[in-house]
Parts: sequence; structure tokens; C-alpha cells
Amino acid sequence: MKKSEKTEITVTKIIELAMAEFGTKGYAGGTVNNICKTGINKGLVYHNFTGKDELYLTCLRYSCDRFVEYVNANDGAVDLERYMAVRMDFFNSFPKEAHILFDALLNPPAHLSEEINETITEFNRLNDCICTKTLDTITLRKGIKKEEALSYFHLMQITLNGYFSSPAFQNVSWEEKLKMHETIIPKLLDIMLYGIAKGEI
Repeated sequence: MKKSEKTEITVTKIIELAMAEFGTKGYAGGTVNNICKTGINKGLVYHNFTGKDELYLTCLRYSCDRFVEYVNANDGAVDLERYMAVRMDFFNSFPKEAHILFDALLNPPAHLSEEINETITEFNRLNDCICTKTLDTITLRKGIKKEEALSYFHLMQITLNGYFSSPAFQNVSWEEKLKMHETIIPKLLDIMLYGIAKGEI
């Protein structure tokens, strides 16, 4: 076996073990030591990765890419309703990837914020695509441009993520948190688009 092939097998194994580690414990709870306890030499880990941060970002990139591929393969970008259904199906089918994505969204380590934003670019682009398609189906209020409306979607998402990462949810399992998060998104979008009052005030 060529050296390059052995290296590729080793790197694949390390990423697989790191996915299991960060996919159950998140960045804060995951460690290189724990990864090595599952059957990989620490020297090999540090020979191929600079450390925990690079491993985590590699797992996040893998999770993000897999999410985008899954949505596209299942026609999830058709409209908001279909997107939310396919999105939830992905999170239920791939819990490790779901945990890593949500960990990055709700509990991003401050020193990796820039790298995380770059890594999830395609995830965010897909969300923007769905929001834009949704805006295309309605007539906006006078004085509201599509770009402005999209910025409100971004603000809502940031606020929602901040709410779910607050102390109010510190004793809620990530599985339950994910379910609640995904349930409330379409409701909030509906309220943003159509309001909560019936008729005129």
C-alpha cells in the first residue's frame, strides 16, 4: 500500500472518530484525548491535524456539506415547507452531523467564530435561497425592499439562536432543543410574513 493511501485511510479514521466525539459532546465537551482513547495514536492525530480546532472545523465542514447535498438530493430547496421537512428528516437521520451543526450555530467557540462562519457559508446560502424564494411569493409592504426583508430574517435567526443558547435551555437536551428550534422557525417566519393580528387594528 502506498504511503498516500495509508495516510488517507488514517485521516478518514481520525475524522470518523472525531465525528463521533463532537457529534455527541460538542466542541466544549470533545477532546483529542477522548478521540485517541477510541483506537487512534495521538501522534497520528497531531501529524495530520494541528489539534482540536482543526478537527472540529473539519467535522463541521463535513456535516455542512452533507446537509447541503442531502437537501439538494431530496428536492428540499423547492419551497419553505419542503425545506423544513427535508431539513428535519436530515437531522433525524444523521444525529452526529445535526449535533455538530447546531453546536456551531448555538454554542460557537468565540475564538473560532470567523472560521465557523466561513465553514457554514453554503448552509447559510441555502437558508437565504429559501427565504428569497418565500419572499418572491408575496407582495412586500410599501417601502420594504427584498434585501431589507432578508436582513430581518437574518436578525430573527440570530435572535432565535441566542434564545436557544441562553441559560433558559441549559438543562434541555440538544435533541429536544433541536426539535423545538425547528418547530418554531416556520411559525416565526409565518408571523413575520403575515403578522399575528386578524384584520385591521
